Amino acid sequence: MIILDTDHISLLQHRSNPEGQRVERRLAASLDRDIRTTVITVEEQMRGWLAVVARYRDPRQQMDYYDKLIAFIRFLSTWAILPLRESAVRAIQDLRQARVRIATTDLKIAAIALANQAVLLSRNLRDFEQVPGLRVEDWTRP
Repeated sequence: MIILDTDHISLLQHRSNPEGQRVERRLAASLDRDIRTTVITVEEQMRGWLAVVARYRDPRQQMDYYDKLIAFIRFLSTWAILPLRESAVRAIQDLRQARVRIATTDLKIAAIALANQAVLLSRNLRDFEQVPGLRVEDWTRP
């Protein structure tokens, strides 16, 4: 199983950039066809879009951002999304007990990847490489 972190998902949403194209090509060539993201990534993306919409009071200013939110929801509808389950909650507790110091959302994503024995794709190697046993790769690099 391959899990895409929020940054890799964002790149795939904007396929015109070289990094997004590189990720897309590598995913297409991968022998592992079980490619997913997490509910944590969905949460992060939704919070971001809702914050942008909330910045504006004038509905005319919000129109384009609502359209982008709709496009994001359509994009997400094509993805398998992994939930946060008990096995991941236990992994979070174990990582906290081991004093792994990364952002809470990253900790949850790492725990879901660990619980599913998956490879996590992320540009955030500095943080995710602190997680014992986590297989993490950055597919944006040539």
